[in-house]
Amino acid sequence: MAEHNAIDQARDGLTEQLARQRAAFEARPVPLSRPERLQRLDTLADALYTHRHDFCEALNTDFGGRSVEETLLLEIFVLIDEIRHTKRHLRKWMKPHHVMPNWQFLPSSARFIYQPLGVVGVMGAWNYQLLLTLSPLVGAMSAGNHVMVRPSELAPVSAELMKRVLANCFTDDYVSVHTGGLEVSQAFSTLPFDHLFFTGSTRVGKIIMRNASEHLTPVTLELGGKSPALVGDDYDVASAARKITHAKLSNAGQTCVAPDYALVPQAKKQAFIDAAGAFAAKLYPSLADNPDYTRILSADHYKRLQVITDEVRDGGGQVLQCNPAGEDCNADNGAFPPTIVHDCPADSVALTEEIFGPILPVVGYRSLDEAIAYINARPRPLALYYFANDRASRRKVLYGTISGGVTVNGCIYHLPQNNLPFGGVGDSGMGAYHGIDGFETFSKKKAVFFQSRFSLTRYMRPPYGKLMRFLLGFVLRNRPGFEKIPPRARGGQAKPSD
Repeated sequence: MAEHNAIDQARDGLTEQLARQRAAFEARPVPLSRPERLQRLDTLADALYTHRHDFCEALNTDFGGRSVEETLLLEIFVLIDEIRHTKRHLRKWMKPHHVMPNWQFLPSSARFIYQPLGVVGVMGAWNYQLLLTLSPLVGAMSAGNHVMVRPSELAPVSAELMKRVLANCFTDDYVSVHTGGLEVSQAFSTLPFDHLFFTGSTRVGKIIMRNASEHLTPVTLELGGKSPALVGDDYDVASAARKITHAKLSNAGQTCVAPDYALVPQAKKQAFIDAAGAFAAKLYPSLADNPDYTRILSADHYKRLQVITDEVRDGGGQVLQCNPAGEDCNADNGAFPPTIVHDCPADSVALTEEIFGPILPVVGYRSLDEAIAYINARPRPLALYYFANDRASRRKVLYGTISGGVTVNGCIYHLPQNNLPFGGVGDSGMGAYHGIDGFETFSKKKAVFFQSRFSLTRYMRPPYGKLMRFLLGFVLRNRPGFEKIPPRARGGQAKPSD
């Protein structure tokens, strides 16, 4: 009962805020102009740069140890770069787009325009609190919307800092940030937004979509899944191991597009494992006191990773942990050693659920067709990574698998591309954003048709006669001729045939 009261109280406050922002949006006779949008984007970029070290410290506190360089590179820079890209292209995005009407309607004209939706809700994720909360905000602002932001409660220090910083940037009837416990998230997803954007797990995504359906609120779901890294037989296995290991260990594996498992030719599996282990040790010669190595967010997350490795070991699989300095790594210090597992039981969590940590399962395969079948037998992933030099095999993998996005001969790098859409498919999500795709996600693409005084449509109304039958014959067969109309009895019923 107390939980429901807390949710109801949170919903009441959020509903009032939504009404205030909707009233502010509707009070404008026309949407925000391009200069106004640019000014707001500048304000956001300046705030990110000014408070960049404050955000690094807040995230360091939330994680109990988070690489400053990773925060600056993977969150602050990516956001500022996206804002710069948006500013450069916003004029083009906002212009009406003229299109050719069907020839039968000439000399009429047609176009489509983009309009802001209204008030957008954005729910971020703790693993990249800034990037995954503020990147959708950039898209929503560029499209001219008002926005309510819900950062993750699992990273509360950075969430509160975000709230203070954005409150100093914007009035709360334009952008508002809502912190607090789980009850706030539960209430937030039930509001009748004009669009709801959520980043998180597939399990929670189903709840979000169910809540949004009550108001037919359109949703964009950026979820996760088991993103495979497939190493082709013709690719240098040591090079692939280095690239996959680096991507896997960034943010200690707590990345939605991290390679979740590696598919390697059976004959090269051990070479891959040896190369990956050696490179992990080179990247992180120490763990517990290493400021470059990000910690696992919480003791519960840490213990879950321990359960995953214990299950593999107990099931007869192999577990290789990379702890070069032989330190005591535990849930208290949050440093989970880079771990490679192989020969795992087929039904183990390591092979069936998203890991979200520095554990890399390695699976051997005997043919490319077998590897593709292995990927396709599982839910569609958010990302797929393929390492190969042969163009024919690249084409086979690209068109023979379905995933949210792909990086060839690398990992993760499709995500920060401003000219590529980022989004999942199936269990890994729906919808996309970044660049023009973010602008379109948070806009209504409205069709507009301008009918000319001179048009064939004037002849397409009763009473129908020979001219109408000629027009029908012409448009149906794409050549001159009369359409034969069956004889009709009084009342419009066809006469019975003799």
